[in-house]
Amino acid sequence: MSNQTSQLVPTPGQTVGPFYGYALPFEKDNELLAPGSPGSIRLQGTVYDGAGETIPDAILEIWQPDAEGNIVQQTGSFHRDGYTFTGWGRGAVGNTGIYTFTTVNPGATKPGAAPFISVAVFARGLTNRLFTRTYLPENEEALAQDPLLSSLDPERRKTLIARRDPDGGLTFDIRLQGEGETVFLDFQ
Repeated sequence: MSNQTSQLVPTPGQTVGPFYGYALPFEKDNELLAPGSPGSIRLQGTVYDGAGETIPDAILEIWQPDAEGNIVQQTGSFHRDGYTFTGWGRGAVGNTGIYTFTTVNPGATKPGAAPFISVAVFARGLTNRLFTRTYLPENEEALAQDPLLSSLDPERRKTLIARRDPDGGLTFDIRLQGEGETVFLDFQ
């Protein structure tokens, strides 16, 4: 019996997707509020793999407080009425690897805290989703005092801070591996 067992070959590992991209998106999923609403901004970026190539079929989810820093308690995230800000969105990455959300600049959840948007990434080759954050670039004092950012060396810290666009929006590129890899968080 042990002779047969030693000849067995392990089953290769499997990853999820990219078929999930066909079931998870829903109408206006990347619009946390209607485009053109007062205070709305565009959060956009590109998702890259370890070789620096764009990933055309990833999905991102974001969670964030409203512009005043309130954690939104509204239900109905799947129904976009164009008026209610729910603080949650899901967006598929296009064929060019670019994603976009219509949202607001998140406010600080407590005085002196650095505002950020929580991001989850689903992509081919990942057995589990990845978690990261994108911080607003403006308040350097709050960024310097943030517990997560201050625990990182300056080069790694930069991967979590968005760029402010000329139109007031934010650009946040995500690199899954390699040079400039985005810092990802591990929640137990």
